[in-house]
Amino acid sequence: MFMPDKFNMQHPPFDSLSDTEQLTLRSALDVVYYRTHEVILEADRPSRHLHILIKGAVEERASSDGEIYAHYANDDIFDVRSQFESHTKHQYVALEDTLSYLLPTDVFLELYHANGQFSAYFDSNLSTRKALIEAAQQQQNLAEFILTKVDDSIYHPPLILEPTQPINQVTQTLKEQGLDSALVHLDHQLNTFGTSSIFPYAIVTRTNLLHAVMLDNRPLDSAVGEIATFPVLHVNQGDFLFNAMITMTRNKVKRLMVCDDQNAVGMLDMTQILSAFSTHSHVLTLRIARATNIEELAMASNKQRQLVESLLSNGIRTRFIMELISAVNEQIIEKAFELVIPPALHNHCCLIVLGSEGRGEQILKTDQDNALIIQDGLEWHQCQSAMNDLTHTLQQLGYPLCPGNVMVNNPKWVHSQQEWKHILTSWVKKASPDSVMEVAIMADAHAVAGNRELLKPVKQHLSDLMLGQELILTEFCRPALNFSVPLTLFGNVKQSKSGLDIKQGGIFPIVHGIRALCLEHGVTVNNTFERIEQLVSKNVLEQSTADNLGEALKQFFKWRLAQRLSQQHSSNKINIKLMDRADRDLLRHSLHVVKKFKQWLGYHYQIRD
Repeated sequence: MFMPDKFNMQHPPFDSLSDTEQLTLRSALDVVYYRTHEVILEADRPSRHLHILIKGAVEERASSDGEIYAHYANDDIFDVRSQFESHTKHQYVALEDTLSYLLPTDVFLELYHANGQFSAYFDSNLSTRKALIEAAQQQQNLAEFILTKVDDSIYHPPLILEPTQPINQVTQTLKEQGLDSALVHLDHQLNTFGTSSIFPYAIVTRTNLLHAVMLDNRPLDSAVGEIATFPVLHVNQGDFLFNAMITMTRNKVKRLMVCDDQNAVGMLDMTQILSAFSTHSHVLTLRIARATNIEELAMASNKQRQLVESLLSNGIRTRFIMELISAVNEQIIEKAFELVIPPALHNHCCLIVLGSEGRGEQILKTDQDNALIIQDGLEWHQCQSAMNDLTHTLQQLGYPLCPGNVMVNNPKWVHSQQEWKHILTSWVKKASPDSVMEVAIMADAHAVAGNRELLKPVKQHLSDLMLGQELILTEFCRPALNFSVPLTLFGNVKQSKSGLDIKQGGIFPIVHGIRALCLEHGVTVNNTFERIEQLVSKNVLEQSTADNLGEALKQFFKWRLAQRLSQQHSSNKINIKLMDRADRDLLRHSLHVVKKFKQWLGYHYQIRD
């Protein structure tokens, strides 16, 4: 420990202290340094200090089962509860190298009892924290919701109308049956809607009927087919109920058609989903949607690890877990954006995620990789301050800072549409190792908040720049061949004392090689598995090669996830001694798939080792 030379008294609650009280606080402070993974506070032990974070990240977790309650970042304070009790309730662990001010408990309590504004701040926070933590402890069987499937016990049979029925008769029928919507069977009238949807149904709601008569002045005997909406958003019978909720959330609708093959068999609305889980007061997606502050959002966000473990233990396939967690992460980040960024600016900028988040391929929370696109012509003088707040908020939600500083608090990753186009052009022309990786980062961009339309012209510009550019693509692909596959001369798996780096040796060569091929051939999807499928459809890859690459990549993700969960780390290193014999054989085979793919890439782009 050593004495601090400065302390910011401008932040609440310290700005409420008098000059004398500030002097008392300042003279009592110490500074302490904690290494990554070091336990800062043990559960059920007396606490002698209040912590005020200077730099780093700290996780609050239960000592019994490792359940996560909160994350703390720069300027955050913990553990207030233990200052008033005989011991700490939870364990606090440094997630990275961390610096913290220490304020002795006796000095804190002296200031607490002497200054009403100072104490009010902590009383308010304590009650909020206690209520949130108690709510979190009451949550049970979250996976039960996620794993439930859409069946006739949840949805109700549809009312199906003929398109010629008059709207006054339809209104009467809806009233008699207690419904607020119906499907309109279109049969041979699909062409009138100018689309080729395979589902021959449109939808009409009470709102459609009301608007038709009151706003559009349609006659009461107008045909219902004239006002119905087409196509209808749907979910398949037997699909996961979670997917239905995600579809409703993303499209801001209250109901979905349930289909079995091409036939409508039911209607599912949000109230039915909620009633099916009336005993679950804190369903994850609803908690995210309803969060009104960062603490509420953090409590929902911290449930992800528990959810992943539940899904994995129930035998749910890795790719489905990735899709599901990607959707949840997108909702969390979008909600954080909405809470931090002024509403008037939401439609004038676009938050994009990059890297594995952009590809929808992360399972546990990864480092922040994000950027911002600002609408051309907008003068946003407070942008830097807002981006600093957003980065800090995401860190509080458990998304660590990006070691490469690819984040919105770095002005390099915040530009207008036109600026982004110019920057991408210069990166592609330069084709240096650094600019190549920056192009790769932007190739995975995915819009998650704000005006998502702002990303489309930027991505199209990148696609146009790279399409068929063999020389540039050669430099772009080169990093995929830079890391050697961890196989011995005799084809066996080799690892260092720290473990086998599955990202360098397996994941990155596939992800980046596929990314290069997609840029060459104008494939615009982001997910690597979907990219592989698209490359097969364009006859770039043979089906057998695609199957092997997809299977190998899925296994790499699965092994990395299993060891991260069991060993409680976030490293890309896996210990092959912890794998059973069958998995070690499969690992060796998967690495040979990578080796063969790298050889093919080298030949395709004429890159020599």
